Amino acid sequence: MRILVTGGAGYIGSVSVEAFVQAGHEVTVLDDLSTGHRSAVSEKATLEVGSYGETDAVVALLRTHGIEAVLHCAAKSVVGESMTDPAKYFRENVVGGIALLEAMRTAGVRRIVFSSTAATYGMPERTPIVESDPIRPISAYGETKRDVEGAIDWYGYGYGFRSVILRYFNAAGASSRNGELHSPETHLIPNVLAAAEEGRELTLFGDDYPTPDGTCVRDYVHVEDLAAAHLLALLATEPADPRTGPPAGPCQPLICNLGSGTGFSNRQVVAAAEAVVGHGIPVRMGPRRDGDPAVLVASAERAAEVLGWRPRHGTLEEIIGSAWARRRANP
Repeated sequence: MRILVTGGAGYIGSVSVEAFVQAGHEVTVLDDLSTGHRSAVSEKATLEVGSYGETDAVVALLRTHGIEAVLHCAAKSVVGESMTDPAKYFRENVVGGIALLEAMRTAGVRRIVFSSTAATYGMPERTPIVESDPIRPISAYGETKRDVEGAIDWYGYGYGFRSVILRYFNAAGASSRNGELHSPETHLIPNVLAAAEEGRELTLFGDDYPTPDGTCVRDYVHVEDLAAAHLLALLATEPADPRTGPPAGPCQPLICNLGSGTGFSNRQVVAAAEAVVGHGIPVRMGPRRDGDPAVLVASAERAAEVLGWRPRHGTLEEIIGSAWARRRANP
């Protein structure tokens, strides 16, 4: 398969590219390198530096490389920033996302896997969350992802796009080559490990949530497991595959949560990291961050039943251990 990965120089995208080329697929990466890294892209993939929001350029790229399917990973994704600068998020994520869909329609590419998020659920009514639960984002970031999900749905109805929408919970961990390298870093696990490495104090945001220890509870899934899900999802968009619609005519997205089904509080993450690194990590409490729900834990039963996907890196210590190993190998 000839695959285009938008955001393929970023954290999740680059690990997915690794998995795709290892499986024998021909991969083109489209990334503007504003947050991605050229060095993260596999030497077996082709890197095109540019924006997925430039429709004419993307049409030319799709045609030049004979692209058959798209994994759309690129997006602005910092919840806090989305609350203070929502215009940036709607411009990049929504306007850019529609531009990508239009480029695909023009070039005759109608297979897409979309990296969505648990942030679309907002404050969930129950745990674990299932895909049919209400979609009520409480952050601009979550709202932009919901908007693109809706556009993909209608492009399926109107133009026969075959799609899989994957709602990630908390991606974490690392491959031997790639891990998290954001600036600024807002994710908990890399910040915990950076504090351990640098011998400094870590700030946890909020200790008055309605959870057993007062801190947020999240569902962590290894980035290599996400990459495996991406490949299974791309295969499900093949024209003869009934999971994403009939061979011709209107199609509906297959929507799947990707998570472990187990929640860990921020304090539990710190304790697991202390066990991995072998020493204590000093912590101080800060105020809540806007847009952070108390608990986000997935039911991934649909992904198991329909895609045949199950996370293979099951424990928090294994996930944190992979990220720590990569940090130690690449100081």
